[in-house]
Amino acid sequence: MDKNTTKKKEVIRLERESVIPILKPKLVMTLANLIEHTSDRAEFLKLCKRIEYTIRAWYLLQFEDLMQLYSLFDPVSGAQKLQQQNLSPEEIDVLEQNFLTYLFQVMDKSNFKIATEEEIEVAHSGQYLLNLPISVDESKLDKEVLKKYFAAHPREDLPDFVDKYVIFRRGIGIDRTTDYFIMEKVDMLIARFWAYILRLTRVEKLLRRRSSMRCKKDPKKNDEINSEADQNDLCVERIRLENMELSVRNLLSSTTIQEPTFDRIIVVYRRASSKLKKERGIYVKHFKNIPMADMEIVLPEKKNPGLTPMDWVKFLGSAIVGLVALVSSLEMPKADLWVIFAVLSAVIGYFAKTYFTFQANLAAYQNLITQSMYDKQLDSGKGTLLHLCDDVIQQEVKEVIISFFILMEQGKATMQDLDLRCEELIQEEFGESCNFDVDDAVLKLEKLGIVARDTIGRYYCVGLKRANEIIGTTTEELVLKAKQGARRRTKSEVKPAERSKTQEQKILMHHIRRLQGQRRKAMGSLCSIISYLCDFFGLNSNQIPGSAGVWSCYG
Repeated sequence: MDKNTTKKKEVIRLERESVIPILKPKLVMTLANLIEHTSDRAEFLKLCKRIEYTIRAWYLLQFEDLMQLYSLFDPVSGAQKLQQQNLSPEEIDVLEQNFLTYLFQVMDKSNFKIATEEEIEVAHSGQYLLNLPISVDESKLDKEVLKKYFAAHPREDLPDFVDKYVIFRRGIGIDRTTDYFIMEKVDMLIARFWAYILRLTRVEKLLRRRSSMRCKKDPKKNDEINSEADQNDLCVERIRLENMELSVRNLLSSTTIQEPTFDRIIVVYRRASSKLKKERGIYVKHFKNIPMADMEIVLPEKKNPGLTPMDWVKFLGSAIVGLVALVSSLEMPKADLWVIFAVLSAVIGYFAKTYFTFQANLAAYQNLITQSMYDKQLDSGKGTLLHLCDDVIQQEVKEVIISFFILMEQGKATMQDLDLRCEELIQEEFGESCNFDVDDAVLKLEKLGIVARDTIGRYYCVGLKRANEIIGTTTEELVLKAKQGARRRTKSEVKPAERSKTQEQKILMHHIRRLQGQRRKAMGSLCSIISYLCDFFGLNSNQIPGSAGVWSCYG
């Protein structure tokens, strides 16, 4: 990461990420649609599924070991499980180092990088939305477990605080905010005035000399890095209030500020142990869309925020006014004790009001930090680890699929050519750019047995049908076939039952109609007998009791 600053423009140069920012279903369907023949398209979709199933199976045991180890160091329930295991302190130390080793491997596979000292300095060099002086209470953090890990696994360009906590970051974005920023502009004016005072008193040169001695680096090394990375790095402009031109229009109108963001940040740390209890819990917290200048929000065990420049101006102003009023009352020719007492009471009351106002401001700042953390935090603990495990699988699958597709469509290629072609495909088809990790992708393809090298070192792939035969039927496919077979049997069993039910209904309706016909015939015979008897005795049929109901039923 490099920062180029002009008088009014600040540009941050960021290294391209290796993460592929494309959803796997979209990637697979887009590549499948680029294949001409329908049969090849179906074979390609089958191959993509088998690649994912196989890679997931490869990582299954490693992820299970990771989760089992974390269960011993979970801050919520890990202490109870450690007691049940009856392990010695030395054995627990070995297990926690094994957990950190697994965790850092998963971080690397998921394309997370440890934030370097230079990145932290660039992030702290400006302010964005969280204009509060925030620092870490290092006395509340453990300094042994991470120090022991990095002693066994040394890395370059680690920040000074790496023995207390580690900040992993992945993905680069841009955040823009438009507002009037009234209080922030007032703080900016006060800060510029204070910087002007320091320049006049030549104190700024002394401070700058000390910081340059503390942060001195090898310029040759930086030049080499910049010359190699200039063409491929991502440049993002940083628009801050500190660089704004001073004018009445800019101070009173709305302003748009811009800051690069880290798409994902994970913080790992352990709290300090007390005299009575040894702390074993390891915290893993996951954040999203963190502006670089507001990276302090993810720091663990933060102290209560300090006062802003505006707060200090209020405090000093009230102190000066109070002292002037008190001194002027004492210098009166005939100073009355009651007048002095009244002035002193007013000054003390004003100081008390200012003090309680500061306490309210500190509480408001603490609430602001808490709310910001609540909005930005994705998960913690086991949820973060599960998310990481899935990220590893998704990234590995996408890298393998893209590499195989390029070899299938464009033929043999060297490692360098394959890397370039994969990046061009991602840019042309999806409009995204990334630093493609071709080495790991080719290693996975060779492990699957569907890619080989010729005599001059070029890589080539087998046909789609042959690739599916080499990988073979996976366990997931067998499970899916078993489920589909069960569904078909269920449907075949349901249809005869429905058929027999319909036949029973038809037979029942036939019996009902036959009974209704027999009833009509019986009623007709009864009516004929009644009519004959009426004619024989010379009676009217309506005079016979109950005959009306019979005639109505028959009619």
